[in-house]
Amino acid sequence: MPENQPRFIHLRTHSEHSLLEGAVPVKKLIGLAKDAAMPAVALTDTNAMFAALEFSVKALDEGVQPIVGCQLTLDIGGQRGPVVALAQNYDGWLNLMALSSCLYLRKDGQPVHITEQELVAHADGLILLTGAADGAIGRLIRAGNAAGAESALRNLSAAFGNRLYVELTRHKDESGRLMEGEAATEDEFIRLAYALELPLVATNDVYFPRPEMFEAHDALICIAERAYVDQSQPRRRLTPNHDFKSAEEMAVLFADLPEAIENTVEIARRCAFAVSRHKPILPRFADDEVEELRRQAKQGLEDRLKVIPHAVSVDDYNARLDFELNIIEQMGFPGYFLIVADFIKWAKDHDIPVGPGRGSGAGSLVAYALTITDLDPLRYSLLFERFLNPERVSMPDFDIDFCMDRREEVIRYVQEKYGAEKVGQIITFGALLSKAAVRDVGRVLQLPFGQVDRLSKMIPVEGVKPVSVTKAIADEPRLREIRDKEEVVARLLDYAAKVEGLYRNASTHAAGVVIGDRPLDQLVPLYRDPASDMPATQFNMKWVEQAGLVKFDFLGLKTLTVIQNAVDLINGGGRPLHVAADGRQLYDPPEGAENQINAIPLDDKASYDLFASARTVAVFQVESSGMMDALRRMKPTCIEDIVALVALYRPGPMENIPTYCEVKNGQRELEPLHPTIDHILEETQGIIVYQEQVMQIAQVMAGYSLGGADLLRRAMGKKIAEEMAKERPKFVDGSVANGVDSKKAGEVFDLLEKFANYGFNKSHAAAYAVVSYQTAWLKANHPVEFMAGVMNCDIHLTDKLAIYKRELDRMEIEVVPPCVNRSGATFTVAEGRVHYALGALKGVGVEAMRGIVDARGDQPFKDLVDFARRVDLRRVGKRALEMMAKAGAFDLLDDNRARVLASLDGLVAFSGASHDQAASNQSSLFGGGEDLPPPRPVLAQVWLPMEKLGQEHQAIGFYLSGHPLDDYLPALRRIECSTLAEIKAAAVSGPLVTYIAGTISSRQEKKSAKGNRFAFIGASDPTGLYEAVCFSDTLESCREFLEPGSNVVMQVQVEPQGDEVKMLARSVQPLDKAIANVGPAELVLEVANALDFKDLQGALSALDADRGRRGKLILRVHEGDELYDVEVSDSAPVGPAARQRLRVVAGVLDVVEQ
Repeated sequence: MPENQPRFIHLRTHSEHSLLEGAVPVKKLIGLAKDAAMPAVALTDTNAMFAALEFSVKALDEGVQPIVGCQLTLDIGGQRGPVVALAQNYDGWLNLMALSSCLYLRKDGQPVHITEQELVAHADGLILLTGAADGAIGRLIRAGNAAGAESALRNLSAAFGNRLYVELTRHKDESGRLMEGEAATEDEFIRLAYALELPLVATNDVYFPRPEMFEAHDALICIAERAYVDQSQPRRRLTPNHDFKSAEEMAVLFADLPEAIENTVEIARRCAFAVSRHKPILPRFADDEVEELRRQAKQGLEDRLKVIPHAVSVDDYNARLDFELNIIEQMGFPGYFLIVADFIKWAKDHDIPVGPGRGSGAGSLVAYALTITDLDPLRYSLLFERFLNPERVSMPDFDIDFCMDRREEVIRYVQEKYGAEKVGQIITFGALLSKAAVRDVGRVLQLPFGQVDRLSKMIPVEGVKPVSVTKAIADEPRLREIRDKEEVVARLLDYAAKVEGLYRNASTHAAGVVIGDRPLDQLVPLYRDPASDMPATQFNMKWVEQAGLVKFDFLGLKTLTVIQNAVDLINGGGRPLHVAADGRQLYDPPEGAENQINAIPLDDKASYDLFASARTVAVFQVESSGMMDALRRMKPTCIEDIVALVALYRPGPMENIPTYCEVKNGQRELEPLHPTIDHILEETQGIIVYQEQVMQIAQVMAGYSLGGADLLRRAMGKKIAEEMAKERPKFVDGSVANGVDSKKAGEVFDLLEKFANYGFNKSHAAAYAVVSYQTAWLKANHPVEFMAGVMNCDIHLTDKLAIYKRELDRMEIEVVPPCVNRSGATFTVAEGRVHYALGALKGVGVEAMRGIVDARGDQPFKDLVDFARRVDLRRVGKRALEMMAKAGAFDLLDDNRARVLASLDGLVAFSGASHDQAASNQSSLFGGGEDLPPPRPVLAQVWLPMEKLGQEHQAIGFYLSGHPLDDYLPALRRIECSTLAEIKAAAVSGPLVTYIAGTISSRQEKKSAKGNRFAFIGASDPTGLYEAVCFSDTLESCREFLEPGSNVVMQVQVEPQGDEVKMLARSVQPLDKAIANVGPAELVLEVANALDFKDLQGALSALDADRGRRGKLILRVHEGDELYDVEVSDSAPVGPAARQRLRVVAGVLDVVEQ
């Protein structure tokens, strides 16, 4: 072989797209081939073509010939193993895609594989390698079925002809021996190859770049198989020789079979096919899409102008429409607009809520006319060129928000319209990030869970992702110290650093859907997520677009569901949207739009008052504490203020919020920039906030077209020095030509360059500001229904429900506890109150609760036996019934929750027998049959109040009917401990230092930039939830007191923050210790004539050993209209435990400390 000719080409390699198996990133694989002077390399991921296009494009860019292939699991005679298929040409590519799709689109429920028949049917244009020792044919040989192996080879040879190669691999273990399967099959493979006149080919099954990666890769295999590195049971094992070997190493390895090496080069020459990018592909919507778009757009605009206030003249609207249509036609996108408009119109026709817009698409008047968006772009000065730039050809991209509960219906419509085989989702990959890598490697190394958990928690998080293992080791001294001391930890971190970033799993993109003009498996290979019945592309979002498929985003926006929930509750109460609960008419709606949220006026004073006072819990986009603070300062009075705030509240631009607020509220003069452009910045108080303002300034001052201005904005945002060097003189010269001083023009250019990187898309900000306003309007004008609608969207998120309960308390809206006779499966409203949902209880399904509500109908349950007869409790489930009992849902049927809980087994058995009997009687010719006897009552001691609250908290997730500190309040007042409500009231006058008691709900520890530990402490008292920051010194001394469920007293430094407060914990002590020295008190038992003195005496005897606070015990007897006091003891226990025990004595009406 001439020296300049390649000696060997790798034909079997696995990138990171061989999930939890391959450890050679695509770019690395190409680099390894270049470094080894191999002119070509194949990519053959296991049962996947996820990277086929990416590999092909990147290899060509690097001057390496890509060989596109796939390692497929083939079933021959019940034996399953890999074969390698390589695309020779375009027909081979189509067949390879078809085979790859077959793997995942099977409907027989079997593991991923293809059959011999499927392989043969798609043989054209493919070269096939037999899979070596682990292949199906190799397995037949190892099973002693040489005849079967020969028969299979003959069948494949008949289909593939001279494109079938008998594959040999030689992977030696640490002792220098071939892997067991290779040693057992090689001779027979060679014999069969010569006997059947089939060529041999040598491959090295590449899973990692170099041998030193072997041990970390072995851990990766164990992660995939849920095995242990050191386990004695059989598991999959590779060797250090599954690496990317040089041509010289392979030539030495197969020195006795040089033709097997030479055939790799021959195969590479035969596979001169590369997958290429494709222009956008869309189904044809109409015979003449240009004419159809013009017809729909003109009619749509005419309909809009009949009902909306005109921002400009009708002629200006029509001129803008024609301008946009001309650009859309020139760029070839009429079909795209028609497709999007069609499924949005279908959604609206079927009462599926659709957002007013999202992203730059809201800047299109054509989109507004087609009802794709519901935002008049001329009313908000939005620019079409920000969405579709005629000077930069790229696909338009509408992101559409749908109600999250009904988004799937719209996708099903698209499948039905265009054909299910032409519609698919888009795959996405989950990577093994550093924290997960540490946990997974720790597990396969069998380290104690607690130790691994601590190591994982030492890895800091930046933004939303943890830093790399390497960076964590460099930044975290404790991690380095443990690594240096413990060899097994060093090993763990080494392995984790090597496997992090590799792909762990595949799933589907949350919103992306593609629509083809032909079956998708003719355009891209397909995959199916086990959790979905819709196929997905094997290429991710970036590469599926490169393949020509156009992405449509069907996003589920929870807020649209909140709005719809609230509107439904309002309508369910017999009112249209424009009528308040007290009968007031809130606005005059257009005809036919009585219940359309898009028809509400944008100048409602109550809504802006709500914004200005930052009462925005659950209001879209503005419910964070930072947003609330900005609202208080801004005091919005118009929708433009909300648009600006949505755009400003981000790192960087938020520095301008104080200036905006001060100028708006007359506390600072607006600083003019230049007379030619000041009007552009007027609505944002002289500040550059929007990307569109950058474009408009370039247009007005420097004479740019809006398309050219968009290119300038993009270049500025990317800070490309070379581009800026070209644009600056162009901008200055254009400004001078318009009469602007060159120095001023330069200053403006510098200002634009600074803000272009921070500027926000005004179209998106405006669309989301409108949705924010709609939620604020509902909260201000229909508060009960709005809050119930919000809670229904977060029905299983108890942390959020606790926040909403606190907000309802602030709004003085009563929450009725869960009750089988009053509650719905979801949150409902009645008489100005919110009824707590049965389906919101922990471990309780909404559907099971719907069954209870349906069984109840209009007839409340009489008692537990009636409940068991009418509801099949087996379907509800014992766990759900337990949560209902603990939450008090049966209190109207039996107010002893302990007894209800103890009775459940008997009730479930009785219910099952009753329903079985009813079913039997229904099918009987004679019917009838006596009712089964009810279960016997169960005796159970009534829960003490503290236990009752604890059980309720367990079922609901927070305290609903009371609070653990209720009985401590008198003692807490004596030590001058304030409630949260009192602290908020006092903080109006300024900062203060005080004491507050709390039941701890959470402790979240973090690390400061200086490396010090601090914690956010979540707690509550009877007046609400709060959070306190605890810095390192205090945290170290009191960490043991800060466990969830603990009752503590904290000294706190309080800073006012509008209606809320910030608290810094200076000291913490257990509550019992804090009140231990509180002086004597009087405990008054208000009792009825029916007082059970024996029960009282028993309670007092049981409490006699209590060493807590003591004082007088007085009976206050109610006798008719008369009251008289009787002192029972002058040294009785009077602490919270005593009060709780005495409260459940029969005949005691109340227990009060004085």
